[in-house]
Amino acid sequence: MSQIEGDEELTRKQRREQARAERKAMEEAEAADAARRRRLTRLGVVVAVVVAAVVVILIATSGGGSSPPKPGTKQANNVTKEVSTLLGGIPQSGNSLGSPNAPVTLQYYGDLECPICQKFTLGALAPLIQRWVRTGKLRIEYRNLETATREPETFKVQQVAALAAGKQGKMWDYLETFYREQGAEDSGYVTEQYLHSLAAQIPGLDIAKWTKDRSNPAYANEIESDAQAANAHNFTGTPSFLIGHTGGAPKRLEYTSLDDPTGFSEAIEQQLKS
Repeated sequence: MSQIEGDEELTRKQRREQARAERKAMEEAEAADAARRRRLTRLGVVVAVVVAAVVVILIATSGGGSSPPKPGTKQANNVTKEVSTLLGGIPQSGNSLGSPNAPVTLQYYGDLECPICQKFTLGALAPLIQRWVRTGKLRIEYRNLETATREPETFKVQQVAALAAGKQGKMWDYLETFYREQGAEDSGYVTEQYLHSLAAQIPGLDIAKWTKDRSNPAYANEIESDAQAANAHNFTGTPSFLIGHTGGAPKRLEYTSLDDPTGFSEAIEQQLKS
């Protein structure tokens, strides 16, 4: 292994370790908050608070099952309907969602196995798509950054699967479906069967063409370029964001909440005013 390859592998390990540490800190903080709430609760509402705390913990730590639901089942149909409702009618091209003429672009660096990316995708992102992307004011580009996925080869395979769906204008359908059916971290759930099952849930996706397109080496190059860009901005975790005028030089966007879209909307409004 060359010195450069060794440095790249070390960087990947450092990103994964830091991302896991950040997730652990978030989970510990949420658990501490729940404990304080329980101590302050009077006897008459203890049961209600405990139930609420359990729900919060399940939401915060949930990584889904070990495999997606089978296409055609009620659960799979519900996911497909939810994703189609969110994205239907919005232009897609490659890794981008939204009009190419939108004045503002948000770059979203993510890892498909990252549970914090799932938190953002199921939290603040949906309102942003409805308010800003659907109205033609914002386009979002999904960029690839390995942080949660343990094996680099698995990371490349799963991200290429999404990029290949983008060849048919369906990358965001694949992303949204993946995050909704994300498995437990480090469980090894990403298999060929899993990836094909996700693809089968996307209406209009030509599976044969998608399978062939996954062998295109351009996608692996795109993933490497995204990693280099992330390193240039000193990104160590996912999700991470850049925002700026479309076609211009983007700047780092610092967020305070992945559930509440307010901070993101304020950054978008600032870009529109400038």
